[in-house]
Amino acid sequence: MNRGFYTIMAAQFFSSLADNALFVAAVELIKASGGAEWERAALVPMFALFYVILAPFVGAFADSQPKGRVMFISNGIKVIGCLMMLFGTHPLLSYAVVGLGAAAYSPAKYGILTELLPASQLVKANGWIEGLTIASIILGVVLGGQLVGHHIAGVLLSCDFPIFDTGIDTAPEAAISILVFVYALAAWFNTRIPQTGVEMVPLKSNTQHGLIYNLIALAPDFWRCNTLLWRDKLGQISLATTTLFWGVSGNLRYIVLAWSAAALGYSTSQASGLVGVVAIGTAVGAVAASLKMKLDTATRLMPLGIAMGGLVLAMNFITNVWVAAPFLIMLGAIGGFLVVPMNALLQHRGHNLMGAGRSIAVQNFNEQACILALGGLYSFSTGMGLSAFAAITGFGLLVGGLMWWIKKWHESNTVHHADEVNRLLDIARSDDSHH
Repeated sequence: MNRGFYTIMAAQFFSSLADNALFVAAVELIKASGGAEWERAALVPMFALFYVILAPFVGAFADSQPKGRVMFISNGIKVIGCLMMLFGTHPLLSYAVVGLGAAAYSPAKYGILTELLPASQLVKANGWIEGLTIASIILGVVLGGQLVGHHIAGVLLSCDFPIFDTGIDTAPEAAISILVFVYALAAWFNTRIPQTGVEMVPLKSNTQHGLIYNLIALAPDFWRCNTLLWRDKLGQISLATTTLFWGVSGNLRYIVLAWSAAALGYSTSQASGLVGVVAIGTAVGAVAASLKMKLDTATRLMPLGIAMGGLVLAMNFITNVWVAAPFLIMLGAIGGFLVVPMNALLQHRGHNLMGAGRSIAVQNFNEQACILALGGLYSFSTGMGLSAFAAITGFGLLVGGLMWWIKKWHESNTVHHADEVNRLLDIARSDDSHH
């Protein structure tokens, strides 16, 4: 791995660290202000909102600019979202703006890997990026939990400025003010990312019709790319798997908080540690997959997705933290081992079909649409009185059943489209072995 890769890793670490700490702070901010349970649950789909709305545009934008610059702008948008939250804008709206920054960030973050590294290093690079991202999730949720806890929050709130009143009076507000500086640090690392030398793909322009027309004109190209990936016999399977995995795991982050309160009687600060425990397992699985798996063997891991569904169901029977912690590590490890090779295979097919930025934007659209749909359903159900235990049962049955269906879909492809599947596997095998 070259030096530029490690700079990308550092930028990604601090940006993701702040994202996850901010989630815990926003949950506590809504809770402290007397907001309803459904509002806290709605943070997850609100973060996904702009991923879905802007999907046709962010991939093309990432391909039209140096990706370090795109990542810098994105972290600036996240800072604006934090400041909105601090100055009284509703946390759901503010967190949606942070999601806007994340939506623009993601195609650049993953797309630059295919520009900087050969295909033979993609699984390994994804393993390290995912492992580091998961490490930032662990530290982020723990950091968020500690920042809103009594001890650190008391220290932060005792700091007075002699000239002006900051208006920061609560623990969640103090936490959010610290996270502004973490985003700024990530933005600084973005300025150190090297140019890859890859030719930019300019946005289509039509000076007669103006910016809005030009942006709308990107939509048909996005849907063409989306259709290409869903029709590709390997792309469709990896896309379906990663879409389901992130749709469920994105919402499981909040469900673990709700489950910890219901099953273990934990506060937000205590429960944030268990979200981190799931992430520890995912990091271990991600790194293991990066060392063991190849592009052409990724589809063999789909039974792990079915097993994940069963493990999610089993959470309902756990009432002791000493059982919960190793169980959640195992759940995370299986997920991490499954998603890293699938992510790499999806990037490989997308890069071959349409270019890195556009393919990641398509991936984000599908994954975040799944998060939005499942999160909206969970938030609505919570508002109607659904318990955390019932939600976990629904999610477990959903992930297990859908992964079984995706596995059958791939088996059908290998029978009815054997020539095409084998040709695509040969391409993946060749690219994986070529340095």
